[in-house]
Amino acid sequence: MVDDGGSIRVRTRHAELGLEEIASLLPGTGEIMASVARSFGSAWHAVEAGNWELAAYFVRRVQSQLRALAVVRPRYRAQLEAFRQEALLPLLDAIGRRDRAAFEPAYEAAVAQADRYHAETGHPYIRWRRPPHPPETFV
Repeated sequence: MVDDGGSIRVRTRHAELGLEEIASLLPGTGEIMASVARSFGSAWHAVEAGNWELAAYFVRRVQSQLRALAVVRPRYRAQLEAFRQEALLPLLDAIGRRDRAAFEPAYEAAVAQADRYHAETGHPYIRWRRPPHPPETFV
């Protein structure tokens, strides 16, 4: 790392980048949420297929993706933590018990909570739905 008196530059094997250049490469909310949606829908289909371990993997992946979103968009931090506590932990509990009867309403409650948060943040047109088909490569 080089500090030339005001602008910090970071050297990689291929380039020397300023912090603003590095920050511009971070994924935006839309990119992160598209990945969250794929993982969340994949969890549903993993349970449908009886692959509880894969479902747990995808819900944990959602948690990780939302932690990253909280770093790059701190204004959403409180909602993201509430979603983790109120929606994702009950899903993981149901998955851990392999309890389909508990998983389905927990999944639907998570979808409803996500839709509320999207509306509260000015994006009411973003509505989560259970994907009709599993992703080709996951289940």
